[in-house]
Amino acid sequence: MGIQNLLNQFGDRYLQAMLTTWRLTALSFVAAFIIGILITVARVSPIKPLRAAADFYVQIFRNIPGAALLILLVYALPYLKVLLSYEWCVIIATTLIPSAFCSEYLMSGMNTIDIGQIEAARALGLTFFQMIRRIVIPQALRSSVLPMTNLLVATMLTTSLASQVPLNPTDLTGIVSYINTHATGGVTAFLISAVLYCFTAVIIGQIGNWIDRKVRIVR
Repeated sequence: MGIQNLLNQFGDRYLQAMLTTWRLTALSFVAAFIIGILITVARVSPIKPLRAAADFYVQIFRNIPGAALLILLVYALPYLKVLLSYEWCVIIATTLIPSAFCSEYLMSGMNTIDIGQIEAARALGLTFFQMIRRIVIPQALRSSVLPMTNLLVATMLTTSLASQVPLNPTDLTGIVSYINTHATGGVTAFLISAVLYCFTAVIIGQIGNWIDRKVRIVR
């Protein structure tokens, strides 16, 4: 089946799939961003057990495959009497993994802050949380715009895990299985999804580059 025929027959479903991918990406990235900041604060806190727990979190979710985490959420949690919808399982899986990388990027951003600023903040009598909120995190975020942009693209691609569970409407990867079940889409169905993924990634990249130019710290 050609591209024109596929779009005529399944164009509305491709649109729904793209919107589903965007929605999952937005929810997962916002949650991962918030968790990543909290984990980063814990990793630099003066409380040693908190630092150890945060480092353990990052090591676990930075190295676990997304599919394996989704399987645990879908099939293992019911044995613990925790029942979640398939959509929530996907969102949790695509949140925990990016949150670990978000923390790593923020830690790298913190390394760009001059130690003199920290010493000055201490001399002024700022508490740890005041220093983190007013000096460290804002500068770390400004230095991490491009890595965060890449993380957003990676989060979008990770939402393809949704194709492994029954979602309605499905995502841009799952729509290919739907089309090939109801028609003969073949490789063309994958091609259209790939183009939509690339289109979204390019838009994200352009926005990220624009934000980076606006907030970049010139040293």
